[in-house]
Amino acid sequence: MFKKRNLVSRLWLKHTDKIRYKQYKWELKNQKQLAFANFINDADKLTSPAKIKEYAAEKGCIRLSHSGNAGDIIYALPTIEAMRRMTNARIELYLRLGQPLILSGYNTHPLGNVMLNERMAEMLITLLAPQPYIDFVGVHTDQLIDIDLDYFRAGGIPLDKGNIARWCSYLTGVNPTLYKSWLTVEPDPDYADTIVMARSERYRNYTINYKFLNKYPNIVFIGVESEYNDIKKIIPGIKWVQVEDFLQMARIIKGAKFFIGNQSFPFSIAEGLKVPRILETSFDVINVVPEGEDGFDFFFQEHLESLVETLNNRK
Repeated sequence: MFKKRNLVSRLWLKHTDKIRYKQYKWELKNQKQLAFANFINDADKLTSPAKIKEYAAEKGCIRLSHSGNAGDIIYALPTIEAMRRMTNARIELYLRLGQPLILSGYNTHPLGNVMLNERMAEMLITLLAPQPYIDFVGVHTDQLIDIDLDYFRAGGIPLDKGNIARWCSYLTGVNPTLYKSWLTVEPDPDYADTIVMARSERYRNYTINYKFLNKYPNIVFIGVESEYNDIKKIIPGIKWVQVEDFLQMARIIKGAKFFIGNQSFPFSIAEGLKVPRILETSFDVINVVPEGEDGFDFFFQEHLESLVETLNNRK
């Protein structure tokens, strides 16, 4: 029978018997995966299409919660949309604020040490509320929740590989449609001849240099000021658009000639809209996958430059 060791016992085993220590680590990983599977198979939780449909037929409403990051919420939407199609029940989405954020290997994040704060939630709600498959979206206070979409963080799903847009489907068994758009907004016509770009500090491919974009007119950057100041060193003529909320950001991306971004929040919007989009893929973490028409990704400089030229020459 497996027994979890305390810190002193683990360190002692690591330094005195490396073979047994490796065996212990393997058994520990298996136990975590078993615990996660037991949660998913719990008869009292809505973790299968059959249980979700039965509950929705009885209650007429499904209340979901999510604590962010913002991009994770956008990537949860196709599963939520599929849940609505499957049940035709009222869908309520509650955003949990102030959940801790662990920045492994990175120094900064726009929200500091939390995944979602009040201001970020307000900006998200402007984009989420008009979506036809969400009947209500708001901040979680004391509402009862039927499905906690955050449980993908419990350790049973590898978060550094695969596709973020499938995390919530692994919890619920509800299969999302990822090749079609799941966000609906009106395009901003002012950006029809503009390349829109975003690049966060995290998830960068450090072999890439965007200096070549200086030969393209009409490039704007959407993101926080520190990110803009960083890209401006390479592309001095790039303009910065400070959005009031994420509905405005989505309308700009929808109206643009095409979008370039790394594995950050603005790309999740571009992916949800299925606009022409180019993803800068990180060598360290590959968990964003463009799916459907006009989605491109790259590792190498030559391919990036070719993609930009191709999309820019489209009529």
